[in-house]
Amino acid sequence: MPFHRYRPAHERVQLPSAANGTERDWPNARTERAPLWVPVDLRDGNQALAEPMGTERKRLMFDMLVRLGFKEIEVAYPSASRTDFDFVRHLATSGAVPDDVTVVVFTPARPDLIERTFASIEGLARVVVHLYTPTAPVWRDVVLGRGREEVRALVREAAEQVARLADARPWQHIRFEFSPEVFVLTEPDYVLGLCNELTELWDASQDRPVIHNLPATVEIATPNVYADQIEYAHRNLTRRDAVILSVHPHNDRGTGVACAELAVLAGAQRVEGCLFGNGERTGNVDLVTLALNLYAQGVDPMIDFSELDAVRATVEHCNQLPVHPRHPYGGELVHTAFSGTHQDAISKGFAHHARRAAELGVPESQAPWEVPYLPVDPADLGRSYEAVIRVNSQSGKGGISHLLRTHHGVELPAELRAGFSRIVQEATDDSGRESTPKELWELFSAAYLEPGEAGPLLLESWSTEETASGEHRFTCWLSGHGVRPGWYEGTGNGPLSALTRALEGAGLSVTVLDFVQHATTAGPHSPAMAYAYCRTGDEDRWGAGRSTSVLTASVRAVLAAVNRAL
Repeated sequence: MPFHRYRPAHERVQLPSAANGTERDWPNARTERAPLWVPVDLRDGNQALAEPMGTERKRLMFDMLVRLGFKEIEVAYPSASRTDFDFVRHLATSGAVPDDVTVVVFTPARPDLIERTFASIEGLARVVVHLYTPTAPVWRDVVLGRGREEVRALVREAAEQVARLADARPWQHIRFEFSPEVFVLTEPDYVLGLCNELTELWDASQDRPVIHNLPATVEIATPNVYADQIEYAHRNLTRRDAVILSVHPHNDRGTGVACAELAVLAGAQRVEGCLFGNGERTGNVDLVTLALNLYAQGVDPMIDFSELDAVRATVEHCNQLPVHPRHPYGGELVHTAFSGTHQDAISKGFAHHARRAAELGVPESQAPWEVPYLPVDPADLGRSYEAVIRVNSQSGKGGISHLLRTHHGVELPAELRAGFSRIVQEATDDSGRESTPKELWELFSAAYLEPGEAGPLLLESWSTEETASGEHRFTCWLSGHGVRPGWYEGTGNGPLSALTRALEGAGLSVTVLDFVQHATTAGPHSPAMAYAYCRTGDEDRWGAGRSTSVLTASVRAVLAAVNRAL
């Protein structure tokens, strides 16, 4: 491949730390609170759709963003299309914007388009007018055909026009935002000069701060380079306490999330992005991932993603694009384990979590979360545990046991799990697909329960009684497998030992080596499960029985083990 055609970032733009040896602070910083999140789904995300949203879908998305807790929402590029203009007018006239939410509108630095943008916002109480122009050398030369000073003059004239139009509307609270497009490829001193000039022109104050938004419009370098660029701006912007430093990373190199996180460490206070990363080319930075990354670190993200599946469904509907099943946090499969080792760890983690919650005397939903392979509790995102463990040919005994326990109340003895997992693996290898909890139960029933009721040795009628203290008699009618049909009787120190003696009378040598039983649910009418590990002749086998009678379940388990050996 002709890699020589491409230049590394340090040859394309001056990198602040490399240029002046400035000591970096951001590598030692920690994020302890969420930045101001600004979703741009309705503008930047919408521009990237093959079929842009109309008012109905835009309104659905806007209402959801409000419910989630976003306080600034970029809603449109009003001068780009009649649809976008009409949507801003819809918001202005419908009462859809709560008092604590600020609407952001986007405009290029062109007089006619700025006029059109201000016409759209009439009637909105709180607005940010977002002014942008390309500033990077390639864009200045190729797109605009203007030099540095010509672009600076263009930006200033546009900023003055924006200020005049805002001053003419004293009944509206209008603030200003500036984006030097392709900031990452623009000379740092040039960007700083533009931003500081607008800070003065717009008379930034703490009551009316100016937003300087420094976008990684097209990613060009590793995230640490972006962090250096942001830290340089953070240290050198004038009236810093009256400026909100914002970032807008795209994902061209696949590192948009890392760019945003490091930029916040470097001094950014505001992050623009889209839910699930929609946007031009490889997309905008994903606000869902960013917010939930903070959540997984014990930091309040200030956005409510407790019903994440519903959020995903709305975004998919509005964008007419699917969210990838492996998308962080929100994808259908992100909490799902197929691997046997992962399943075993998760299953043990759930059990440990339940014990820990009980020890602390708090509900499981409030106990500290430490479950292997699950960085957050799926329930915190409104997701069930149904899909956490799914079984295919790669799965192991831990995951299989977990599904039988959670769906059917079956707690397999450790020694039985290995044998059953081989049965499951053979079935999934043959089918080439995963097994549902229903199919697992059917496999278990066929392998371990049905032999206790369907031969080859048949126990057609039986009874037991305690004839003396510590002595039991078992009487039964046996047939099948070469046994002379008839009544057989045995005595022992318990019903099962008496049963083995009765079987001995029919010519079968049976020894119970291990026995386990448990209820499948709470309450007096709960079915019981019994598991018997028996030696029949030279064959050792497990069997299982299920019944509301513990004794019946136990007898069936022994007979199932015998029949599996036969």
